[in-house]
Amino acid sequence: MASNEISLWYHSIPQITKYWFTGSVALPLLGRFGILNSYYLILDAALTIFGFQLWRPITALFYFPISPRTGFHYLMNLYFLYNYSSQLESGHFIGRTADFLFMLVFNWLCLVLIGLAADIPLLMDPMVLSVLYVWCQLNRDLIVSFWFGTRFKALYLPWVLFGFNFILGSGGVMDLVGILVGHLYYFLAFKYPQDFGGPTLLKTPDFFFRFFPNTRVMGGFGVPPPARPRNDGAGAAAEGAPRARGWGAGNRLGD
Repeated sequence: MASNEISLWYHSIPQITKYWFTGSVALPLLGRFGILNSYYLILDAALTIFGFQLWRPITALFYFPISPRTGFHYLMNLYFLYNYSSQLESGHFIGRTADFLFMLVFNWLCLVLIGLAADIPLLMDPMVLSVLYVWCQLNRDLIVSFWFGTRFKALYLPWVLFGFNFILGSGGVMDLVGILVGHLYYFLAFKYPQDFGGPTLLKTPDFFFRFFPNTRVMGGFGVPPPARPRNDGAGAAAEGAPRARGWGAGNRLGD
Protein backbone atom coordinates (compact mmCIF):
# COMPACT_ATOMS: atom_id res chain seq x y z
CA MET A 1 0.00 0.00 0.00
CA ALA A 2 2.76 2.42 0.94
CA SER A 3 4.63 1.71 -2.29
CA ASN A 4 1.47 2.30 -4.31
CA GLU A 5 0.89 5.64 -2.59
CA ILE A 6 4.48 6.70 -3.24
CA SER A 7 4.14 5.64 -6.86
CA LEU A 8 0.91 7.60 -7.26
CA TRP A 9 2.48 10.67 -5.65
CA TYR A 10 5.56 10.45 -7.86
CA HIS A 11 3.55 10.11 -11.06
CA SER A 12 1.40 13.08 -10.02
CA ILE A 13 4.41 15.42 -10.13
CA PRO A 14 4.34 17.65 -13.24
CA GLN A 15 6.59 16.40 -16.02
CA ILE A 16 9.54 18.82 -15.99
CA THR A 17 9.53 19.15 -12.21
CA LYS A 18 9.60 15.36 -12.00
CA TYR A 19 12.78 15.21 -14.10
CA TRP A 20 14.43 17.93 -12.02
CA PHE A 21 13.34 16.38 -8.72
CA THR A 22 14.49 12.89 -9.78
CA GLY A 23 17.93 14.12 -10.80
CA SER A 24 18.26 16.08 -7.55
CA VAL A 25 17.59 12.89 -5.58
CA ALA A 26 19.52 10.37 -7.67
CA LEU A 27 22.79 12.24 -8.20
CA PRO A 28 23.36 13.26 -4.54
CA LEU A 29 22.60 9.69 -3.42
CA LEU A 30 25.02 8.26 -5.97
CA GLY A 31 27.67 10.62 -4.66
CA ARG A 32 26.78 9.92 -1.02
CA PHE A 33 27.29 6.15 -1.41
CA GLY A 34 30.48 6.54 -3.43
CA ILE A 35 29.08 5.22 -6.70
CA LEU A 36 30.04 8.50 -8.37
CA ASN A 37 33.01 10.63 -7.40
CA SER A 38 31.71 14.05 -6.35
CA TYR A 39 34.86 15.63 -7.76
CA TYR A 40 33.50 15.04 -11.26
CA LEU A 41 30.06 16.44 -10.46
CA ILE A 42 30.85 20.00 -9.37
CA LEU A 43 31.31 23.04 -11.58
CA ASP A 44 34.95 23.90 -12.26
CA ALA A 45 35.77 26.64 -14.75
CA ALA A 46 39.17 25.32 -15.83
CA LEU A 47 38.04 21.73 -16.27
CA THR A 48 34.81 22.74 -17.97
CA ILE A 49 36.29 25.20 -20.45
CA PHE A 50 39.82 23.93 -21.02
CA GLY A 51 39.30 20.29 -20.06
CA PHE A 52 36.11 20.01 -22.15
CA GLN A 53 34.27 18.33 -19.27
CA LEU A 54 31.00 19.73 -20.53
CA TRP A 55 28.81 17.61 -18.27
CA ARG A 56 29.82 19.60 -15.19
CA PRO A 57 27.31 22.50 -15.64
CA ILE A 58 24.54 19.88 -15.73
CA THR A 59 25.69 17.73 -12.82
CA ALA A 60 26.37 20.85 -10.73
CA LEU A 61 22.67 21.66 -11.01
CA PHE A 62 21.53 18.32 -9.57
CA TYR A 63 24.35 17.40 -7.19
CA PHE A 64 24.47 18.40 -3.53
CA PRO A 65 26.83 16.88 -0.94
CA ILE A 66 24.80 15.01 1.68
CA SER A 67 26.26 14.77 5.18
CA PRO A 68 24.96 15.00 8.76
CA ARG A 69 25.75 18.73 8.65
CA THR A 70 24.10 19.47 5.30
CA GLY A 71 21.31 16.88 5.31
CA PHE A 72 18.59 19.20 6.63
CA HIS A 73 19.52 21.93 4.16
CA TYR A 74 19.37 19.42 1.31
CA LEU A 75 15.92 18.21 2.36
CA MET A 76 14.68 21.80 2.50
CA ASN A 77 16.00 22.31 -1.02
CA LEU A 78 14.03 19.27 -2.18
CA TYR A 79 10.90 20.57 -0.48
CA PHE A 80 11.16 24.03 -2.07
CA LEU A 81 12.01 22.49 -5.46
CA TYR A 82 9.04 20.14 -5.40
CA ASN A 83 6.58 22.64 -3.95
CA TYR A 84 7.24 25.80 -5.93
CA SER A 85 8.37 24.25 -9.20
CA SER A 86 5.26 22.05 -9.20
CA GLN A 87 3.02 25.02 -8.47
CA LEU A 88 4.57 27.06 -11.27
CA GLU A 89 4.38 24.24 -13.81
CA SER A 90 0.81 23.28 -12.93
CA GLY A 91 -0.25 26.87 -12.24
CA HIS A 92 0.96 29.81 -14.29
CA PHE A 93 2.61 27.57 -16.91
CA ILE A 94 -0.15 24.98 -17.09
CA GLY A 95 -0.48 23.72 -20.66
CA ARG A 96 2.77 25.55 -21.55
CA THR A 97 5.46 23.05 -20.66
CA ALA A 98 7.85 24.47 -23.27
CA ASP A 99 7.66 27.94 -21.71
CA PHE A 100 8.27 26.52 -18.25
CA LEU A 101 11.26 24.51 -19.47
CA PHE A 102 12.65 27.60 -21.19
CA MET A 103 12.42 29.51 -17.90
CA LEU A 104 14.44 26.79 -16.18
CA VAL A 105 17.00 26.69 -18.98
CA PHE A 106 17.35 30.48 -18.96
CA ASN A 107 17.90 30.56 -15.19
CA TRP A 108 20.31 27.64 -15.39
CA LEU A 109 22.40 29.26 -18.14
CA CYS A 110 22.62 32.49 -16.16
CA LEU A 111 23.75 30.55 -13.10
CA VAL A 112 26.34 28.63 -15.12
CA LEU A 113 27.87 31.89 -16.34
CA ILE A 114 27.89 33.33 -12.82
CA GLY A 115 29.23 30.06 -11.41
CA LEU A 116 32.10 29.93 -13.89
CA ALA A 117 33.00 33.57 -13.28
CA ALA A 118 32.64 33.51 -9.49
CA ASP A 119 33.90 29.95 -8.90
CA ILE A 120 30.61 28.60 -7.55
CA PRO A 121 30.83 24.77 -7.60
CA LEU A 122 27.18 23.89 -6.85
CA LEU A 123 24.07 25.36 -8.49
CA MET A 124 21.20 23.64 -6.66
CA ASP A 125 20.75 26.36 -4.03
CA PRO A 126 20.55 29.37 -6.38
CA MET A 127 18.50 27.46 -8.96
CA VAL A 128 15.83 26.56 -6.42
CA LEU A 129 15.79 30.14 -5.11
CA SER A 130 15.43 31.54 -8.63
CA VAL A 131 12.31 29.46 -9.26
CA LEU A 132 10.91 30.25 -5.81
CA TYR A 133 11.48 33.96 -6.52
CA VAL A 134 9.48 33.79 -9.76
CA TRP A 135 6.61 32.03 -7.97
CA CYS A 136 6.64 34.65 -5.21
CA GLN A 137 6.49 37.49 -7.72
CA LEU A 138 3.56 35.90 -9.56
CA ASN A 139 1.78 35.37 -6.22
CA ARG A 140 3.18 38.38 -4.40
CA ASP A 141 0.06 39.16 -2.33
CA LEU A 142 -0.57 35.59 -1.20
CA ILE A 143 -0.06 35.12 2.55
CA VAL A 144 2.37 32.32 3.38
CA SER A 145 3.35 30.87 6.74
CA PHE A 146 6.89 30.29 7.86
CA TRP A 147 8.31 28.62 10.95
CA PHE A 148 7.13 29.63 14.41
CA GLY A 149 3.80 30.81 12.98
CA THR A 150 5.15 33.89 11.20
CA ARG A 151 2.94 35.04 8.33
CA PHE A 152 3.76 37.48 5.56
CA LYS A 153 3.20 38.11 1.88
CA ALA A 154 4.89 35.75 -0.58
CA LEU A 155 6.73 38.78 -1.96
CA TYR A 156 9.03 38.72 1.08
CA LEU A 157 9.68 34.98 1.25
CA PRO A 158 12.98 34.97 -0.72
CA TRP A 159 14.37 37.67 1.57
CA VAL A 160 13.21 35.80 4.68
CA LEU A 161 15.08 32.72 3.44
CA PHE A 162 18.14 34.86 2.73
CA GLY A 163 18.06 36.27 6.25
CA PHE A 164 17.47 32.81 7.72
CA ASN A 165 20.49 31.31 5.94
CA PHE A 166 22.59 34.38 6.75
CA ILE A 167 21.86 34.03 10.45
CA LEU A 168 22.60 30.31 10.43
CA GLY A 169 26.07 31.05 9.08
CA SER A 170 25.88 29.93 5.46
CA GLY A 171 26.35 33.52 4.34
CA GLY A 172 23.30 33.70 2.09
CA VAL A 173 25.41 34.33 -1.02
CA MET A 174 23.72 31.53 -2.95
CA ASP A 175 20.33 32.97 -2.02
CA LEU A 176 21.31 36.38 -3.39
CA VAL A 177 22.55 34.83 -6.63
CA GLY A 178 19.27 32.93 -7.00
CA ILE A 179 17.22 36.06 -6.27
CA LEU A 180 19.24 38.00 -8.83
CA VAL A 181 18.68 35.42 -11.58
CA GLY A 182 15.02 34.97 -10.70
CA HIS A 183 14.49 38.74 -10.81
CA LEU A 184 16.25 38.95 -14.16
CA TYR A 185 13.86 36.41 -15.67
CA TYR A 186 10.79 38.00 -14.08
CA PHE A 187 11.81 41.48 -15.22
CA LEU A 188 12.48 40.46 -18.82
CA ALA A 189 9.50 38.13 -19.14
CA PHE A 190 6.83 40.11 -17.27
CA LYS A 191 7.71 43.44 -15.76
CA TYR A 192 9.49 45.10 -18.71
CA PRO A 193 6.82 44.32 -21.35
CA GLN A 194 3.89 44.97 -18.98
CA ASP A 195 4.93 47.87 -16.77
CA PHE A 196 7.28 49.65 -19.16
CA GLY A 197 5.52 48.82 -22.43
CA GLY A 198 8.67 47.31 -23.90
CA PRO A 199 8.95 44.40 -26.33
CA THR A 200 9.01 40.80 -25.17
CA LEU A 201 12.72 40.12 -24.73
CA LEU A 202 12.39 36.47 -23.71
CA LYS A 203 10.65 34.24 -26.22
CA THR A 204 10.65 30.46 -26.06
CA PRO A 205 12.55 29.06 -29.09
CA ASP A 206 10.43 27.09 -31.55
CA PHE A 207 12.34 23.84 -31.08
CA PHE A 208 11.10 23.67 -27.47
CA PHE A 209 7.55 23.39 -28.81
CA ARG A 210 8.53 20.46 -31.04
CA PHE A 211 9.11 18.36 -27.94
CA PHE A 212 6.55 20.00 -25.65
CA PRO A 213 3.70 21.52 -27.68
CA ASN A 214 1.23 23.72 -25.84
CA THR A 215 -2.00 22.10 -24.72
CA ARG A 216 -5.28 23.86 -24.15
CA VAL A 217 -6.46 23.66 -20.55
CA MET A 218 -9.12 25.27 -18.43
CA GLY A 219 -8.26 27.09 -15.22
CA GLY A 220 -4.87 27.23 -13.55
CA PHE A 221 -3.28 29.03 -10.66
CA GLY A 222 -1.13 32.11 -10.53
CA VAL A 223 -1.08 34.98 -12.96
CA PRO A 224 1.40 37.79 -13.51
CA PRO A 225 0.48 41.05 -11.79
CA PRO A 226 -1.55 43.42 -13.96
CA ALA A 227 0.28 46.05 -15.94
CA ARG A 228 0.31 49.59 -14.62
CA PRO A 229 -2.23 51.85 -16.31
CA ARG A 230 -0.78 53.92 -19.12
CA ASN A 231 -1.54 57.54 -19.84
CA ASP A 232 -3.28 56.69 -23.11
CA GLY A 233 -5.70 54.37 -21.36
CA ALA A 234 -4.34 51.27 -23.14
CA GLY A 235 -3.77 49.49 -19.86
CA ALA A 236 -7.30 49.95 -18.54
CA ALA A 237 -8.61 46.74 -20.06
CA ALA A 238 -5.73 44.69 -18.65
CA GLU A 239 -6.23 46.19 -15.21
CA GLY A 240 -9.84 45.18 -15.14
CA ALA A 241 -9.24 41.59 -16.28
CA PRO A 242 -10.24 38.91 -13.75
CA ARG A 243 -7.49 37.12 -11.90
CA ALA A 244 -7.29 33.38 -11.26
CA ARG A 245 -8.11 32.08 -7.81
CA GLY A 246 -5.03 31.60 -5.63
CA TRP A 247 -4.32 29.14 -2.83
CA GLY A 248 -6.38 30.73 -0.07
CA ALA A 249 -4.39 30.73 3.15
CA GLY A 250 -1.16 29.88 1.40
CA ASN A 251 1.29 27.07 2.00
CA ARG A 252 2.94 26.19 5.27
CA LEU A 253 6.69 25.98 4.92
CA GLY A 254 8.81 23.38 6.60
CA ASP A 255 5.92 20.98 7.44
